[in-house]
Amino acid sequence: MYLRRSAHHRLNLLLKSFPAVVVTGARQVGKSTFLQNELPEAEYVVFDPVLDVENAREDPELFLENHRTPLILDEIQYAPEVVASLKRRIDLDRTPGQYLLTGSQQWGVLKTVAESLTGRAAFIDMEGFSLAETCETPDTTNWLHVWLENPEDLVNASIQRHKSHYTLFERLWRGWLPEAHFLPQEVLSDFQLAYQRTYIERDARLMADVSDWQQFGRFMRLAAALTAQQVNHSQLGREIGVTPQTSQRWLDILKATFQWFEVPAYNGSAIKKVSNKPKGFIADTGIACWSRAISTPAALASHPSWGAIFETAVYAEIRKAVSLLSPRPNVYHWHTHSGAAVDLVLERDGKFFPMEVKGKSRPARKDTSGITAFRKTYQQLPVQRGLVVAPCEKMLPLNETDYAIPWDARIVE
Repeated sequence: MYLRRSAHHRLNLLLKSFPAVVVTGARQVGKSTFLQNELPEAEYVVFDPVLDVENAREDPELFLENHRTPLILDEIQYAPEVVASLKRRIDLDRTPGQYLLTGSQQWGVLKTVAESLTGRAAFIDMEGFSLAETCETPDTTNWLHVWLENPEDLVNASIQRHKSHYTLFERLWRGWLPEAHFLPQEVLSDFQLAYQRTYIERDARLMADVSDWQQFGRFMRLAAALTAQQVNHSQLGREIGVTPQTSQRWLDILKATFQWFEVPAYNGSAIKKVSNKPKGFIADTGIACWSRAISTPAALASHPSWGAIFETAVYAEIRKAVSLLSPRPNVYHWHTHSGAAVDLVLERDGKFFPMEVKGKSRPARKDTSGITAFRKTYQQLPVQRGLVVAPCEKMLPLNETDYAIPWDARIVE
């Protein structure tokens, strides 16, 4: 069963303007399925790290000559020789919508494509399902987009909650990878184990020389267990007996393969001592639950990591919504050494939008204390209405400027 993706509008827009579109993202997030369903008439070739499919690496010109456009080239990082030939063909014919490329290794794809197809290709970042996609409402107006355009419009909007097929705990426990959405509960742990093994053997091994891959797997599980925290390379390394330098290098591998995301710290020109450490998030809450050996959705409800896993889910929703905007807002976190913090701060058009994430159904005024501290610290900044994102029933005011909003809110037109 195919669930339509929110990126389909952006794909169609880019295909009308660029000769090539590159869709990047982690393994099994649905890149190939997305393109094949949106362009059923296109030819499709998937490259392999070992086999030279259709002799494409040996003779890319002959390979391209034998395929009509539109042409989908899956996992392009395994056939970088093809990109130079694509460039020559596009320079002779800049008709939009000819080539669609996918890749699951960020550095490999960007190095291969960005250098050769500058000005000729546009990029789409794809992740696992968003909440709207799992509820089969991908074209719903996103509340984040409304907030960034005009916070007053969001306050006055008609808001309902998405009707999910799963409870909140099961939704986060399953994670957002397309296959995990459809599998029975009993085999989800087997799926997560297979996913990690395949990722390490197919993606990570091709990117770096790691002496102990079993230890790297432990490192990945540890990073997932520490999601939604400030990144501490010394702590990560100490937990499994590697140096901070090795820890940083391994996190770079996770970032390059879309398994780990980091939010930089915002400090501005504040006099207060502010942390400069980034905040790290595992890409998928299902991986986080598996890494913590959380066996069922019910076990997640009372687990000490509940708040961090919920924050990871909300940040993933924000990240997916932001990826559809052009240009994208800057995203930060803010944390002082005295303990004041704001989970996310978005910056767009010189305005700042603070956001707290709380894993409880009844957020209160005290939950806006970090946002209030941010306003007091940066009185010169145009700080907009803040939001506390929570699994609450409806949008409601928490103080004179800030509101709580359901994490699964949707705008009713």
